[in-house]
Amino acid sequence: QVRLVESGGRAVQAGGSLRLSCAASGPISSMYCMAWYRGVPEKEREGVARIDSDGTTRYADSVKGRFTISKDNAKNTLYLQMNSLKPEDTAVYYCAADPVVGETCESGVRIWGQGTQVTVSS
Repeated sequence: QVRLVESGGRAVQAGGSLRLSCAASGPISSMYCMAWYRGVPEKEREGVARIDSDGTTRYADSVKGRFTISKDNAKNTLYLQMNSLKPEDTAVYYCAADPVVGETCESGVRIWGQGTQVTVSS
């Protein structure tokens, strides 16, 4: 299975932009459904954006129009472009990979990265 390493998180002011990267140790093109989650203490981890193996993307309502998920299959890297950042976007952002089995993304064997901290100040 792949290993995932996130990078790009840092402190930024409200209204600013960041691009997060998630480097996978192996191919992700058609083998995994990829996603970004975020977590804050004492709250359940929240799904932010998802890109399936066929390239279909989905976003949480809270980030629609501001965040864009993409991937570079040649580089085995997942990205999250975050624009118009708000203080409520402050969280640890995690990359996740669900293996594709047949036509299904198997969330039961999800692979997680270690996370990268994003802090948005007002």
